[in-house]
Amino acid sequence: MASTSPMKKALWVLLVFGFIVAVTAPLVYFSIKAQLPEMASELELYQLLKRSIEGERRAHALSLVTLEKKDITFERPDISRYPKHLVSLTLNERGCPRYFQTPRETGFPWAKRMVAFFFDNDTTGNDGWCEKVFGWDLAERIGADTHSKQVVATHVIHSFLTKDALLAYDLASTPFEDGVIGPEEAAHVLIGKKLNALSLAEMAEMALAMPPHGYWSQVKDCKNTVLLRQNRDVLIQRLRQAGLIPEDLAVNAQTQPLACTTRP
Repeated sequence: MASTSPMKKALWVLLVFGFIVAVTAPLVYFSIKAQLPEMASELELYQLLKRSIEGERRAHALSLVTLEKKDITFERPDISRYPKHLVSLTLNERGCPRYFQTPRETGFPWAKRMVAFFFDNDTTGNDGWCEKVFGWDLAERIGADTHSKQVVATHVIHSFLTKDALLAYDLASTPFEDGVIGPEEAAHVLIGKKLNALSLAEMAEMALAMPPHGYWSQVKDCKNTVLLRQNRDVLIQRLRQAGLIPEDLAVNAQTQPLACTTRP
């Protein structure tokens, strides 16, 4: 009996601990969720982002001394609007080139990821991690201003967005500088073209200004062009190595001059 007593005590401790976690975790979750904007569907997320982004664009347009009328409309994101090479560059540089070839992470694996995220212990380098990162970006952009709120908002957003919608919303709401939000505006400012008119080389150059790299000012001001070209070519080469573009397309793109050096 003496040998089983410590085991019984340990079992009781585990049972009590499990009970406390089972009771308190939902209370904490819903308490944090109540501090976030109302967001139970993709439409409500879109409306939150629309108000925020159009407000920022409007404020920036009013601050400019120009007669040019700027369209501030934030359209509902759709992954089909984005060139496939830009999508491939984004996913490859985030570390999930097979993002659309794997199922959406749900159930215990996703719950485990959220717990790890809460304790700043999440692992990188897989598609579930990318789903979390895209959701986290959106959580910050709708006003989740603490880590606990970001974790809960990420989980809520992930619950109603598909994998393609997560990426589409992340791309559409990516901030570059004041008033410049989303790759369509970035392409106009950096390259002077519409997004769908960019070549692979130009998209790779623009990708340097996007997460996770963030070389916006260098590309915009065309600084350190030797380094920029080397980095652009590395992004193109990584696409080829991942099997996302053929070798001849990669080689041709790498022979092109930097777009910023030919911009008027």
